[in-house]
Amino acid sequence: MILTGDQIAQEVAADHIRITPFDPGRCTTNSYDLTLGRRLARYRPGQVLDPLHEPEVEYFEIPTTGYPMEPGEFVLGETAEQLGSDTFVPLIHAKSGFARCGAFAHVTADLIDLGFFGHSTLQLYATLPVVLMPGMPLAQVTFWTTYGEIADLYDGKYQGGDGPLPSRSHLDAWAVGARG
Repeated sequence: MILTGDQIAQEVAADHIRITPFDPGRCTTNSYDLTLGRRLARYRPGQVLDPLHEPEVEYFEIPTTGYPMEPGEFVLGETAEQLGSDTFVPLIHAKSGFARCGAFAHVTADLIDLGFFGHSTLQLYATLPVVLMPGMPLAQVTFWTTYGEIADLYDGKYQGGDGPLPSRSHLDAWAVGARG
């Protein structure tokens, strides 16, 4: 079951959901609006992304005038907010206004594991020219109840995310074993 905006605010007050900074005015019918942070990252052009090896990444800040994305461009962004929960499962979705500009705010990997807390990395993709501005509301997070006992909380390679984080697939056990 999905939590309503009012219930999200109550769960933040009870410390069952963490959103920092939290503004109750950004609770909507059944989600919380997330904003874009200042930092972006992009993979080195021409690079073939190989999950067995650490990718080469360029980090940069969004200028005050904004960052114009071109059609077909992919960058990693960060939420300005840190978020997470040990009780409710967060899912991140694009806000419809951003999507209607021809942009994807979270291409895939929208599920945030129980126990994660940090800035969420957004996978930003433009189908039309669109300008990214720090602080713009472009995504929303919903919170879902679980069914069954929660055995373990997330403590993986993206825990405490600070800034846009590139793929860390090269750290997975299968990748380490494949490299020999």
